[in-house]
Amino acid sequence: MAAELTIGVCPDQWGVWFPDDPHQIPWQRALDEMAQAGFSVIETGPFGYFPTDPVRLKTEMDARGMRVVAGTGWGVLHREEAWPETERTFRAIAATHAAVGAEYIVHLPPMFRDEHTGEFIDDRTLSGAAWDRYITNANQLGRIMKDDYGLRMVLHPHGDSHIETRADIDRVFGATDPAYVGFCLDTGHIVYGGGDNIDLIRSYPDRISYVHIKAMDPAVVRRAHEEDWSFAKAVAHKASVAPPAGEPDLPAVIAALDQLDKPLYCICEEDMYPCDPSYPLPNAVRTREFLAAHGLGQR
Repeated sequence: MAAELTIGVCPDQWGVWFPDDPHQIPWQRALDEMAQAGFSVIETGPFGYFPTDPVRLKTEMDARGMRVVAGTGWGVLHREEAWPETERTFRAIAATHAAVGAEYIVHLPPMFRDEHTGEFIDDRTLSGAAWDRYITNANQLGRIMKDDYGLRMVLHPHGDSHIETRADIDRVFGATDPAYVGFCLDTGHIVYGGGDNIDLIRSYPDRISYVHIKAMDPAVVRRAHEEDWSFAKAVAHKASVAPPAGEPDLPAVIAALDQLDKPLYCICEEDMYPCDPSYPLPNAVRTREFLAAHGLGQR
């Protein structure tokens, strides 16, 4: 089972959300612990957390037996004035990651509420013109990533963003060009947005090209929506949980992904910024062992 599904890890599993933050575990310790936990495939997370020089990045990864498969970037797509900075940011990430042999770039949509304060910093709902620009720029960014760097861009759904609900996802993937825009199935954020992971896998078998595998506590998610919490507040209230707790049923998700019969990286995540630095290592070992017991093993 799951012969074409490869497990991996990223800094989020170690409580890391930002390139530099005093509440986060130093990158050297996180990387050492990731290798100790049994991972050999990595998505690098916030650009700047790990070294951005490709030679040093590869040296550090090689020393720990780690292989970089993806980079991650935040970039505004729906505002015309933001495009130059988004393009510069993603070109910098792409240049580093192409040089170390990565295959994917994950586009994380900026949230409309501040990650620290929860205050609104953008429109909650995009106008028609802003949504059209989002689609146009997603296609353009994906084309740049593919044509100039040989990388596959995948859009990532996220709580408190303009690609959160099933309706958002359907709208995005009905409008974007599949030659340039793939789908990062984040199983936890799908639950947070009220979606059904199994139905999404069946609905978009050709678009799903990358996976973040994690779970959410449905009771906390429900309260977050009922009381209109920010996503950051929901995380502080332990919305994100380690399997086998929470939803979705990850063994069922693994089985559904396996039925797609194509290679997929499945990157372990658990939103826990900030966290006790003693927590991530044993938690990640338990998570990896649980997933391996259900067919998603280390390769």
